[in-house]
Amino acid sequence: MGTQEEEALALAERFVAAIECGDIEGVKACYAPDAKIWHNFDNVDQSVEDNLKVLGWMSGVLENRKYNIMRRVAIPGGYLQQHVLTGRIVKSGTEFSMPACLVVHVEDGRIKRLEEYLDVGQAAALRG
Repeated sequence: MGTQEEEALALAERFVAAIECGDIEGVKACYAPDAKIWHNFDNVDQSVEDNLKVLGWMSGVLENRKYNIMRRVAIPGGYLQQHVLTGRIVKSGTEFSMPACLVVHVEDGRIKRLEEYLDVGQAAALRG
């Protein structure tokens, strides 16, 4: 594996670690300033700032967040990650589990575009 692939996978590790511990500034540092975040359920390109708001909200409603990585591989220009996000919903105390897939495009060592595929029905459990 070449340096570019190794850098993409190291970025993936930093990105997930920051989300797990609620480090919003750490997440922001992984994104290019003009990065776009797309979700399959709304087909809209979200800005970094809007994505950080969602992740900040998630930090408050889902404790013990853990990304159980099923597969993470370097692909040309970035990486692909399949994972199951788990945690406990603060409001109800119930366990949460949601499989998802990310296709991430990396440019100059930062996330330029992130495409997230998930079941919005499962994500709705976080809203209570």
